[in-house]
Amino acid sequence: MQNPFENGHMKNYVLLYVSVVVIMILFFFATTLFNEDEKTIEKKVFNTEINATQKQTKKEKEEASQAEQPKFKLLQKGY
Repeated sequence: MQNPFENGHMKNYVLLYVSVVVIMILFFFATTLFNEDEKTIEKKVFNTEINATQKQTKKEKEEASQAEQPKFKLLQKGY
């Protein structure tokens, strides 16, 4: 095995290290440059009050369901 300090291979290792650091720095600048500011998300508030018309339709549906006769009769005893 050859000694890298004697053969001049040291500059190749330094260039490799420097190129990796430069690429990391470029990616850092790219992410900070192209990263948009975070937008605030407004909380949605839903209306929980029931309108008078909704109350009437709800009552009508309940009355209609009670007035209808069921299609099938259930047996008194399960077999």
